Amino acid sequence: MPLRFARRLTLSFLMLSLSGTIWAEDTLLAPLDQAATASGERQIRGVLRARNQAVISSELSGRIVEMPYSDGQSFAKGDLLARFDCSAYQAQLNAAQAAARATQEELKHKKQLAALNSVGRFEVALAEAHLAQAQAETQVYQVQVKRCSITAPFSGNVVQRRAQPHESVTSGSPLLEVVDNSTLEIYLLLPSSWLNRLQLGQTFEFTPDETGKPLTAKIKRLGARIDEGSQTLLLIGSLPENGEGLLAGMSGTAQLKVAP
Repeated sequence: MPLRFARRLTLSFLMLSLSGTIWAEDTLLAPLDQAATASGERQIRGVLRARNQAVISSELSGRIVEMPYSDGQSFAKGDLLARFDCSAYQAQLNAAQAAARATQEELKHKKQLAALNSVGRFEVALAEAHLAQAQAETQVYQVQVKRCSITAPFSGNVVQRRAQPHESVTSGSPLLEVVDNSTLEIYLLLPSSWLNRLQLGQTFEFTPDETGKPLTAKIKRLGARIDEGSQTLLLIGSLPENGEGLLAGMSGTAQLKVAP
């Protein structure tokens, strides 16, 4: 009898837990349905994200010499964001360039001797191969020297400086987190049942919580897949050109007209 009682109690508890879970999910979805107005508009939460945002990392190991921009400061595309001590890489480049000049002179001399039939074609070909190798090594060191200076890939602002001048970092270390707030988009998670009830280019209203000013946005594109767990679909909306004062990470409420 105690064992049967325990089994019945466990089964009752599982059924109660399952019912509670379903009720909780219905409660989460209920505001979407209850928010429908007479015109068919529904409210849903969204967030602003920037198309251009990145964590700038070091492509080589070295000591940081210069980082002109701090948290919150703005920069233009092509501005210097970080510079490393490149004395060792520059010395290697100089040595490689000198070796390339020497092999070029050697090839020139071999060709003159070949014209006089003093050397064979093999020695000329070998000198050409040495020159090609020296030039390739020069290109490698040129790339390394170029990586000593990191320039901005787009105009924007520094979100956070992950490293400081005079610190030594390894290759792949994050240096700066940057964002371009002029490329903001609205990200919304919709019920998958709305997929065929919305159209690209359709306008909707989005009101950021931080400003309280309604903005007229447009449906720009839809996500490529439906989330299997939540049965939601990503919607990306474009903001009007006069959306000044907006920052990535702002959240707000969107009002969409959903066809029946």
